[in-house]
Amino acid sequence: MGDKTPFDEMYNPDGSVREPYRALAGWLGEQPDKALALMQTDAEAIFRKLGITFAVYGSEEGTEKVIPFDVIPRIIAANEWRRLSKGIEQRVKALNAFLYDIYHRQEILKAGRVPEKLILNNAAFCPQMMGLNPAKGVYAHIIGVDIVRTGPDDFYVLEDNLRTPSGVSYMLEDREAMMLLAPDLFHRSKVAPVETYPENLRRTLESVAPDGFKGQSPNIAVLTPGIYNSAYFEHSFLADQMGAQLCEGPDLFVDGGKVYMRTTTGPEQVDVIYRRIDDDYLDPLTFRPDSMLGVPGLFDAYRAGNVTLVNAPGTGIADDKAVYTYVPDIIEFYLGEKALLQNVPTYNCTDEDQRAWVLENIADLVVKEVHGSGGYGMMVGPTATKAQHAEFRKKIEARPDNYIVQPTLDLSTCPTHINGDVAPRHVDLRPYVLVGDEVRITPGGLTRVALKKGSLVVNSSQGGGTKDTWVLED
Repeated sequence: MGDKTPFDEMYNPDGSVREPYRALAGWLGEQPDKALALMQTDAEAIFRKLGITFAVYGSEEGTEKVIPFDVIPRIIAANEWRRLSKGIEQRVKALNAFLYDIYHRQEILKAGRVPEKLILNNAAFCPQMMGLNPAKGVYAHIIGVDIVRTGPDDFYVLEDNLRTPSGVSYMLEDREAMMLLAPDLFHRSKVAPVETYPENLRRTLESVAPDGFKGQSPNIAVLTPGIYNSAYFEHSFLADQMGAQLCEGPDLFVDGGKVYMRTTTGPEQVDVIYRRIDDDYLDPLTFRPDSMLGVPGLFDAYRAGNVTLVNAPGTGIADDKAVYTYVPDIIEFYLGEKALLQNVPTYNCTDEDQRAWVLENIADLVVKEVHGSGGYGMMVGPTATKAQHAEFRKKIEARPDNYIVQPTLDLSTCPTHINGDVAPRHVDLRPYVLVGDEVRITPGGLTRVALKKGSLVVNSSQGGGTKDTWVLED
C-alpha cells in the first residue's frame, strides 16, 4: 500500500478539481498573496483568547501549546457523508450490543466468534459490570470513530474510541473560528452545521437518565479530573455549552445510594454523570483505592440504578486494539449484516507464521501497542530508524500479545497552508457519535492533519494540527 501516490481529496490525477472542492478552489484563487498567512495569525489569536491549549508530555518549552489550526477546510460531499454515517451507525449499534452481551450471557464467546481469553483476561474488561443493566441498555453513549481515506471510495476505520473520546471542542471551535475568518466562503457552499452538538449531547444525556427518574429534567454533571488534565478546557467548555455543572470528585458525595452535588444552597441530587475520568479512578471503594479523583460509593449508586455513568465503566473492552480485529465478526454476529466500513488489515503477532512475516517486513509496517494511545507506543516503519525497527522487533518477540501490526496506509491528503504556500498534507477524521434514545452523528467531525511533509502521524501530541471539516448539504 505504500508505493502509489496518496489520494488527493481536492485534485483529480489530471489536475482538475474534484466536485466538492470547486467553491473552495475558486475562493483560494481569489485570495491576495498574504491573505492566508494573515488568516493564520488571526486564527492563532482567536484560539489563544479562547484558551484552547493541550498539554504536551515530555516537551521542553513549557507544557501548554495552542493546537495548530489550518485555515483551509476539509470538504466531504453529501453522498460520501451518507455512506460514512451509515457505516458508523452500524458500528456503534453492534459495539453496544457486544458490550451488553459480554457483560451478560457472553453468547459471542460461547459461539467461539471472539476468543474468551482475549476478553476475560483483558485489563479493560470490568467484572464489576457483569449482570448490570445500564439505562436504555446503552454502554457507550459518546464515541469517536477514527477514519482514514485511501481512495475515492475507500474508507477504513483505524480505531473506535469508546472510553472518553476527546477533541470535540476543537471541532466546535474550528468551525467558529472559520466562520469569523472566512464568512464569504460559507456563503458559497451549503455546509451542514456542527454547532448543534452541545444541545444533542444534552439530549442524549437526558435520554439515559436512570429508569426510575420521574422529575422534569435530569440533573447533569460533568466529572473532570481537574485543571491539570490535558483536556480540561474541553470539560469546562462542554459543561458551559450544555448548562451542566462542572464537578471534581470532592464536589460529589454518595448518601443512601444516591449521588449528590455540594452547592452553596445545600446538596442537590445528580442523575447523570458525563465522566471524563478513567474507570480505575471513578470510585476508590470499587476500583483503585488510592484514587483522589473519584467519588467513594459512586459505583454502588450506579449499580443500584440511581445514577447513570456516561460512558459506562468497562466500555474500553470494545475499543481494545486486539478486539478491533474482530469488529467485522461482531457486526455480523449481532446485526446479521456485513460491515459497511472496512477495518485496516491487521496482523496477529501471537500467530507464529504471521509474527515471522511481521518481523521480516517491519520496515514497511505500523506497530501499535495494544493499550497505547495518542501516538505514544507506536512505530511507523517507513519513517522509523533501523535502531527503532530492531527495538520493536525485540518488543514483539518478548510480548507478541501486546502489539498489533498493520500495513502503512497511504492516508489521503488535503490542501494545507504551509508557510505562505498551499501544499498537500495527510489527514484523518474523527466523527463524533452520540447514542441515547437515538443515534446522533454530527456531520463532519475533527480532521487532524500531519503538518510535517510526508508525515502520517496526525496526533497533536506529535506535531499534528486540525482543520474545520465541511460536510456539504445537497
